[in-house]
Amino acid sequence: MKIALPKEIKSGEFRVAMIPSNVAKLVDAGHTVYVEKDAGAAAGYPDEEYVAAGAEIVATEKDCFDKAEMVVKVKEILPEEFGLLKEDQILFTYIHSSTRRAMTEEILGSKCIAFAMEDMMDDRGHFILLEPMSRIAGEIGFLYGLFYSQTIFGGLGKAINGSIGVKPMKVVIFGAGNVGVAAARLALGLNADVVLMDVDLLKLEDILANKLPNVRTCYSNKANITKEIKDADLVLNCVKWFPGLTLISKDMLELMQPNAMIVDIDAEPGGAIESSRFTTHDDPVFVEKGIRHIGIPNLPSAVSNTASATLSNASIKYIKEIADKGWKKAAMEDKCLEYGLDFVKGYLTFKTTAEALGMELTDKLWCYENL
Repeated sequence: MKIALPKEIKSGEFRVAMIPSNVAKLVDAGHTVYVEKDAGAAAGYPDEEYVAAGAEIVATEKDCFDKAEMVVKVKEILPEEFGLLKEDQILFTYIHSSTRRAMTEEILGSKCIAFAMEDMMDDRGHFILLEPMSRIAGEIGFLYGLFYSQTIFGGLGKAINGSIGVKPMKVVIFGAGNVGVAAARLALGLNADVVLMDVDLLKLEDILANKLPNVRTCYSNKANITKEIKDADLVLNCVKWFPGLTLISKDMLELMQPNAMIVDIDAEPGGAIESSRFTTHDDPVFVEKGIRHIGIPNLPSAVSNTASATLSNASIKYIKEIADKGWKKAAMEDKCLEYGLDFVKGYLTFKTTAEALGMELTDKLWCYENL
């Protein structure tokens, strides 16, 4: 199969979807890999390493799409990329289609086959290509919040571990999933006072007993949230937003210490953090009602070398399966891939997006039998 690796064009995105050592696995298996010039440069993987792995360097993103039977990316298809996808071409990337109508319509109109990495799930219910990036997002979100809490950036100017006779920073984390636990582990390692909040008491019990014995746990409801954020120095939202969920409303900001920091790792504008909006690596902080906010949607890109290797190592097995077997046989034989098969030749096969955008849903079995 002819596989292409384009350079990411989204602002602030420095990751690359495949690192050279994993490109070599595809080449050794007899596949052809095209890599756009400098696709991995920002992540520390120069063209020379891809050439040594057996890839062919091409000049432009369009060259990648024109040559490829399968395109492997990190981020969704952006408006600048509309028109590049071809019928029967395979797309393998993070898509997040339920909140992107124009892109969803573009993918459907192209009649390509698209696997969404964020929807791939194993038998245990783990989102196998989302969770590795989630853990990195939790860690980097905490580090961003800590860094920009320094006096020189207008923050509270408190040391994370306190000092002799001085209390450490209080860090409140919403969500005891992969993101929240990763952030909590790092914060505890620096001797912060960490409060981990969730509605799942069994999950909190397990974390306290088996993972983070020094964390303080708290049931997440409005009364407890109101109490805990009053003296919080740093608040991290690690809960994926759904309609109707509000953890901190705009009026609750007035309860917090002036210049306290909220890092919305979910980064959903107007979401669980009602005052949230998107920010960037270049301009990460905004202030509302005296509270500092960070809402960077692609936090792992800040450590693009590590994040690229982590993603590539987790995904190469599935990319190779598709290349070896073709999209249909691979999806039919591997449930993880089947979960991620969201678009098939003009048909939408992902229920969440169909419901969110009011579009027709097509059964995957029908696609296997008829397309």
